[in-house]
Amino acid sequence: MTQLTGRERANYVQSMFTQIAHRYDLMNRLMTGGQDVRWRKEVIRRARLMHNASLLDLGTGTGDLAREALTQFPKARVTAADFTLEMMRVGKKNGNLNFSSADALNLPFKEKTFDAIVSGFLMRNVTDVQQALKEQHRALKPGGRIVILDTTRPKKNLLSPFIKFHMHVIIPTLGGILSGVREAYTYLPDTTEGFLTAEELTVRMVAVGFRRVNFERLMFGTIAIHWGEK
Repeated sequence: MTQLTGRERANYVQSMFTQIAHRYDLMNRLMTGGQDVRWRKEVIRRARLMHNASLLDLGTGTGDLAREALTQFPKARVTAADFTLEMMRVGKKNGNLNFSSADALNLPFKEKTFDAIVSGFLMRNVTDVQQALKEQHRALKPGGRIVILDTTRPKKNLLSPFIKFHMHVIIPTLGGILSGVREAYTYLPDTTEGFLTAEELTVRMVAVGFRRVNFERLMFGTIAIHWGEK
C-alpha cells in the first residue's frame, strides 16, 4: 500500500480509516501502552496557546487532540478537521467539537487564521509532505506555532529486533482481532519505516519557512514531536 501515490493513495488512506474508525482510539491506547495520552498533552503544551487562542487540530481523527486543547484551555477556539467523515462521526459520540471536513493539501481556511496548528499521526499519511507543511504555514498567523506528533524511523540499536517484532507481528495481529482489518495495521509499520526521519522532517519544515524548529524523540525513537513557529 505504501507504494501507492497521489489520489490513489489518498483514496486508500481514506477508505482504511473509515473501516477502522470504530476501534481507532482503543488501538492507539493498546499500541502505545496508553502513552499517546501523555504525548497529546505535550503537543498542546508545545503549542503555547493563550487562553482565547484559535487552534486547528488537523487530521483530527476522532478529536483527541482537540479535546485535550479544550481541557487545558477551555476558552480556546478549536477547529477539529479531517478528510475522513467516519472518524469525525465516531468523534462526535464522545462530545461536541467544531468538526470540519478538510484536505491537508488544500486547507479551506484563509491565510493567517490560526494561532496554532497541531496534528497527531497525520503527516506520514499525506501524499505530499511539503504541500501539507506549506498549507499549515499559510494558515498560521505570524508568530503562530506548529506542533506535529507522528511516527519516525528509529535509529538501529539493541532494541531494534524487539521494535520490529512489535510493529510487524504484535500490532497487525492485535489490530486484525479488534478491528477485523488486519491490512490497516500492516500499513502502520510500513508507513513508519517509509516515512521521513525526524531530522528529515525538520529540514522540510525549515524549507517552507518555519523558524526555531526542533523535535523530541519518544518511545524508543519510534515517535517524534516536532515544533516550530511562523
